[in-house]
Amino acid sequence: MTNIPLWLCIPFACLLLCIAIFPLVKPEWWEKNRAYAVILWSLLFIIPFAIKYGAGTAAETVLECIIGDYLTFIVLLFGLFCVAGNIKLEGSLAGNPKVNVVLLTIATLCSSWIGTTGASMLFVRPIIQMNSWRKNKTHIMVFFIFLVSNIGGCLTPIGDPPLLMGFSRGVPFFWSLRLIPILLVNMVLLLATFYFLDKKAYQKDISKGLMPEIKEGEPLVRIKGAHNFIFIIMIVVAVILSGVLPELDAFKNAAGEVIGIHIFGEVRLTVPAIIEVAIILLAAFLSFKTTNVEIRKENHFTWGAIEEVAVLFIGIFITMQPALMILKSAGASLGLSQPFQMFWVTGALSSFLDNTPTYLVFLTTAGSMSFASGIATTVGTIPVKMLMAISCGAVFMGANTYIGNAPNFMVKSISDENGVKMPSFFGYIGWSVRYLIPVFIIDTLLFFL
Repeated sequence: MTNIPLWLCIPFACLLLCIAIFPLVKPEWWEKNRAYAVILWSLLFIIPFAIKYGAGTAAETVLECIIGDYLTFIVLLFGLFCVAGNIKLEGSLAGNPKVNVVLLTIATLCSSWIGTTGASMLFVRPIIQMNSWRKNKTHIMVFFIFLVSNIGGCLTPIGDPPLLMGFSRGVPFFWSLRLIPILLVNMVLLLATFYFLDKKAYQKDISKGLMPEIKEGEPLVRIKGAHNFIFIIMIVVAVILSGVLPELDAFKNAAGEVIGIHIFGEVRLTVPAIIEVAIILLAAFLSFKTTNVEIRKENHFTWGAIEEVAVLFIGIFITMQPALMILKSAGASLGLSQPFQMFWVTGALSSFLDNTPTYLVFLTTAGSMSFASGIATTVGTIPVKMLMAISCGAVFMGANTYIGNAPNFMVKSISDENGVKMPSFFGYIGWSVRYLIPVFIIDTLLFFL
């Protein structure tokens, strides 16, 4: 679909403004009424879109984004949220600058192998609990989002959905391991900055008489509900299968289309998607059935975080469709011929739009440029540096806003529930401009020029 008017993006912009402003000015009202705001702005997109293009086209567009994108997205978040909530890391470790740096390092490196969502859900509660005695700790969770919820997921298709999309388009599974130098540079820069900030905040807390509780006879680290790592592996396998199965002949019909259940128009719920959803829900169910309820109580487990993400992101997914359509139709005409251009444009748009379709748009754009050498994909041959730039832009810059990547919002919500005062929507962007953008400029100078 071409010639999408820009005014159809207004509901998306207004929904983002609601998410940004209302929690600041009317927090209690927003908590009770955010679902109505999502419905309102979704309808204010759907109705004009239906009038202009027909009810059938509107229904197909909405169903495609819900069935094709949102369903697997929210089920994956739900599964990891449930399983991680049944794992409790405890012990005598107390939050201080060195311990926090070590934990952030481990969690960041885990992100590529259990996904940014998996690593975020697994480590968010332990780092909150270890630093519960501290007053100045907002920066800890902000850098957690930077590193664990985003940047750490760049090394494998498991790490972040855009890379999984690349894998399904012919990019080799372990190709992204060549991003290790970029990841290491970013980790060193951000962890060094974090250590400086945390040391300053730690000394401030100590000077006010705050001290961690000393737990006598406790091991440094103890894991309760460790069997749930089996269910995390199940979820990781489900994600891998979602990228592998559609390419197998057994899951294609005579026309080469992935088989599935017809929903409406061209919308189908594919068999690989059904398998992925079934495995993830089974993992969540078994996790709850096999884990003592006391672990969830100790983790202060509630459904608030996943409920908030589910409500807000279905509105985001629906209302952002015109923006994605415009991007898809105009992507090839933007004149993006250099890796640094791809890095910044892909990243900037991934900060506010779903980074998976944004990645695919620019992957396809790069593949259509008729490059003679590079990585052979189903959308064309793409030079290594160009593919690196697109991948890093989509993965890294999801950290620029709360809505850039779903784990960001999950971490914020869980932090809020546990008494950590998180920045507002615009306040968080201030943090990312101050600490992330300089790092991305260094990435550009070192790797993408």
